[in-house]
Amino acid sequence: MQGTEIVGRVARLGRHSDSPDHYTRTLFTPAHRAAAAEIAAWMGEAGMTVRTDPIGNVIGRYAGASADAKTLLMGSHFDSVRNGGKFDGVLGILVPIACVAELNARGERLRVAIEVAAFSDEEGARFQTSFLSSRALIGRFDPEVLERRDADGVSLAAAMREAGLDPAAAPRAALDPSRLAGYVELHIEQGPVLLDAGKPLGVVTSIASGIRYLVRVSGEAGHAGTVPMSRRRDALAAASEMVLAVEAQCAAVDSAVGTVGILKVKDGTGNVIPGEVEFTVDVRAPDDARRHAAEASVLREFERIAKRRGVSAEPARGPHDVKGVPCAPWLQDRLAQSIERRTGAAAARLPSGAGHDAMILAEVTDAGMLFVRCGAGGVSHNPAETVTAEDAGLAADVLLDFLRNF
Repeated sequence: MQGTEIVGRVARLGRHSDSPDHYTRTLFTPAHRAAAAEIAAWMGEAGMTVRTDPIGNVIGRYAGASADAKTLLMGSHFDSVRNGGKFDGVLGILVPIACVAELNARGERLRVAIEVAAFSDEEGARFQTSFLSSRALIGRFDPEVLERRDADGVSLAAAMREAGLDPAAAPRAALDPSRLAGYVELHIEQGPVLLDAGKPLGVVTSIASGIRYLVRVSGEAGHAGTVPMSRRRDALAAASEMVLAVEAQCAAVDSAVGTVGILKVKDGTGNVIPGEVEFTVDVRAPDDARRHAAEASVLREFERIAKRRGVSAEPARGPHDVKGVPCAPWLQDRLAQSIERRTGAAAARLPSGAGHDAMILAEVTDAGMLFVRCGAGGVSHNPAETVTAEDAGLAADVLLDFLRNF
């Protein structure tokens, strides 16, 4: 199966961006709607019946050999982070579409129906709604998120109406899990493990546990020239120490990671001691126990720093709080067998440090994941993110083998 066409389609989708300067595609923007339309067209060309559900997921269905066949769901997301990489998410939509196109061209029907879901919102960059669309698919849509607003003050409900969707209908996106045979997601690795090992593909064993906080540090604003250093309650100096504490405390827990991605000084001015600062914290680990240990250690250190510096620190949990998820062993084995049949080499197995829609679907059905090697040093969420046409083609061959032997 040709990887050049898959990579070419990745590039075509990458032209649908909210910004002319970089690749950013967020929920229900004109670029997002254009990408959805193009994905729907490719699904139709592949021989699938296509629908858009009430939360904006684009879903293509390829019927099974019998009317009562269960459904194997596959897919990934087509939104992005800001200034991100073009393969993240969309590769996991385009490769399954290519597989269905091959089955359709040969007139093959399987013992399961295949549905490919292009999830409208996984990153949550516009409304801070991580996994919005996959949560809706399993019946966990929270109507309160409809009132969330983006940086321009537009509510999610208003954005849905602009996209031709009815906000009141969003809960009806839920599927019937009893009809599922499982969920399989193909995704770029977003790291260097496969690249370093010289392996084009890998089977995911588990998906990391993670949580995010928004921390507000409050001190006392004052004149930069008149307040002695010993009398200061500098919110930014305290927050800076807390940022380093995230790094140190997470590094002390095996395989845990911690990141501060946003730091804002309220009313920051060059000649004023900062009085209030907000920053984000993202803590992850391969399992819940290690994530909780790292999280607790970070929060304790925040308290110590705040007390010593005479400021207050208020950590508020964000909407992203996910448990670690093991991938179904039987799906791991079947994916590994397909890799071994198509490559003649033992399949690599590795955990995912990133979150994926698979961890949400795992709440209602068995879930598995197949990773594809990243180039450019394994970088992701970055414009340099890349996958070779050869690896994309091999991923399609392996996934097609998996489907034929499912």
